[in-house]
Amino acid sequence: MLQSNKRQKLLLLTVIAVFWFSQYVYIPYQATYLSSIGAAPSLIGLIVGAYGFSQLALRMPAGLMADRKARHKPFILLGVLLAGTASLFRILLPNEWGYLIGSILSGCASATWISFMLLFFTYYDKEELQKASGLAVGANNFGILIGFLTGTLLHEKYGMHLLCTLSFLLAIPAFFLSFFIQEADTDEEALPVKELVEVYFNKRLILFSLLALIQQGVQLSTSMSFTTKIAQSRGANSVQIGICCIIYILTAVISSYFTASKAAQKTGARIWIPAIMLCLAAYCVLTPNLPTVEWIYAVQILSGLSTGILFSFCTSEAMKEIPKGKSSTAMGFYQAVYAIGMTAFPVITGTITGKFNFGTAYYILAGITVIGLAGAIRFYYFAHKAAK
Repeated sequence: MLQSNKRQKLLLLTVIAVFWFSQYVYIPYQATYLSSIGAAPSLIGLIVGAYGFSQLALRMPAGLMADRKARHKPFILLGVLLAGTASLFRILLPNEWGYLIGSILSGCASATWISFMLLFFTYYDKEELQKASGLAVGANNFGILIGFLTGTLLHEKYGMHLLCTLSFLLAIPAFFLSFFIQEADTDEEALPVKELVEVYFNKRLILFSLLALIQQGVQLSTSMSFTTKIAQSRGANSVQIGICCIIYILTAVISSYFTASKAAQKTGARIWIPAIMLCLAAYCVLTPNLPTVEWIYAVQILSGLSTGILFSFCTSEAMKEIPKGKSSTAMGFYQAVYAIGMTAFPVITGTITGKFNFGTAYYILAGITVIGLAGAIRFYYFAHKAAK
């Protein structure tokens, strides 16, 4: 029996928040910084996409290993260590190649997010899965919010070097705090790999993994990168770019905690997922056409809702039919699939922007989101019909 389950929840949520602070404190200024040192839009897209590529490569093996070992703490320790090391490369090699290596290592760190979430899920009953998901994603987004606030206050005066230094320094206490995380012993025998990978063919898991692919791919390509370039083209200074990102992530924090509420769970995923996908499509259409940075502030709320509500519901919906002994493998598949979006979408967005313009790239992202919306509506329509 774990000592003080409540304290363990708080400890793990704290580590989650600090981990994501370390991963994202510099992100609002990454695209503009790389542009200022002469990186082409296609190279910026490649650097941003490298973060997703390393996750794509590692998340399925990490999930299998976590189920086979029945342990999450070692992966959490490794993840925090890699997050700090990634920023060390950005500090020591502050050019395109240092940032490329940093993005790859940050992606490797984020591949361990499987273990953060699944260990937190073990503190709750299966009926409380949506609540656990909302709280974990909320801590994730809260860490990013504090990172964005810090960046907004410090970047204009001190630049990227200080933000990367803070990322490195904050990873150190998070690493040592992780040693105090406890996980329950299990007597369950690990399933063979052949049985574990059977979850890859679960239709529900596949669908919600694809919806998360769209959400994460669009979010990383827009709110986390190229929307800051659009704001800059509208005359935004460093502080205003930071405000754009703060509005986005503050909305994500509030809405992710909302998904843990009884009100959100009563309405249900079948309403929220299509509704927020529609908001995300609208965001992609509106953003490149807005005349001033103040209008961009407003639409960042739509993107924040997609991260807080859509992603949280997709996570819990994907895991609903997964047995306990296969949860890490399923989560590894889920996160590897959405990492495809995190890898491909920024590269595609950067390439299209370089050849055409922001509008063309964002309209294509809107079209992809509408396809996902149609898939979600179809799934819930037939699921509701079958339940009658």
